[in-house]
Amino acid sequence: MRLNEYRIMWVLVFFDLPVVSETDRKVYTQFRKKLMKDGFDMFQFSIYVRHCMSHDQADLHIKRVKSFLPSKGKIGILRITDKQFGMMEIFEGKDPVDAKPPPQQLEMF
Repeated sequence: MRLNEYRIMWVLVFFDLPVVSETDRKVYTQFRKKLMKDGFDMFQFSIYVRHCMSHDQADLHIKRVKSFLPSKGKIGILRITDKQFGMMEIFEGKDPVDAKPPPQQLEMF
């Protein structure tokens, strides 16, 4: 099976969690650490992204994120194809920046 940019997925997790009390900050930190432990990289402070080689792998990571959702706050989970992710325009100020390349997958055949 040949991999293509429509089968390769990206999972994006957007969140806005309360950080008013000490307990809230602890929950926020634990949520971030669990995302990173599951292979997500910080795209922005409240946006984490993960590259997945298939739709099934994306489902697995979405299910895993749902298993450790905090009780407060607003969290969004979005799955997009590699093609859609590649069309994203990124800027630092007004200067366009190249997106981080996805991890390389070795193809045996």
